[in-house]
Amino acid sequence: MRITLAVDSEIPIYQQIRDQIVTAIATGELPAETPLPSTRQLGADLAVNFHTVNKAYDLLRHEGFIRVNRKSGAVIRRDRTTPPDPGVADAWQGRLAIMLAEAVAHGLGREEVLDRTAQTLDSFTATERTDR
Repeated sequence: MRITLAVDSEIPIYQQIRDQIVTAIATGELPAETPLPSTRQLGADLAVNFHTVNKAYDLLRHEGFIRVNRKSGAVIRRDRTTPPDPGVADAWQGRLAIMLAEAVAHGLGREEVLDRTAQTLDSFTATERTDR
């Protein structure tokens, strides 16, 4: 997995790291049990402070995507084939409602929102189709 940072982005660096790891899990690039680099190593690779990487890893751990062990380090806990934890769908729907509210507030119509949603969802499963 390759992480690319946009240092001039309004999105904080830790959030960019977190988002790219979640996307790699969703596309199947990072299956369950895949080890992640240490926070110090990834920080050095990305030329950012390891505390920034630690913040991203802590967020991923809190969200249930990774587990962190002092001996084995950070490991992908779940992937798209793992059944969701209880309550995940409800929490996700709350975040989805905010995203949809933003789209509507910006004047996007229902069909455009649905089309873009379908395209994005399809992009996560495109890897699955080409792997077969």
